[in-house]
Amino acid sequence: MNTSVKVLEPSGILDGIRGNQLRREVSDIVANGVEIVLIDLKDVKFIDSSGLGALVSSMQMVRNANGKLFICSVSDQVRMLFELTKMDRLFQIFIDQDEFHRQVLAVQ
Repeated sequence: MNTSVKVLEPSGILDGIRGNQLRREVSDIVANGVEIVLIDLKDVKFIDSSGLGALVSSMQMVRNANGKLFICSVSDQVRMLFELTKMDRLFQIFIDQDEFHRQVLAVQ
C-alpha cells in the first residue's frame, strides 16, 4: 500500500505565529489528501501554550480527515512540557524519523 506521508520540520520557538503557520501547512496537506503527517521537532527549542494549541488543532484536523499525525525528535525540554501537559498521551512520539519509518511505514 502506498501511503502518502508528509514531514514538517518547524524550527526555533513554536509560538502563536509559527503555530499558525504550522496549522496552515497541515490544513493544506490534509486538503491534498496526505494520510500521514510527521512533525519533526528536532530544530524546535521551545514550545509555548499557543504552539501546543497549534499541535493539538493540527492533530484534530488530520484525524477529521481520517489521517494520522505523529511527532518525532523532541528535545528534553519539549518532552518535559509534553509530560506536564499530558500531551505525551495525546501524540505518538518517535525518537527520530528513522524510528518512525521503521515502525509506521514498515507496517503499511
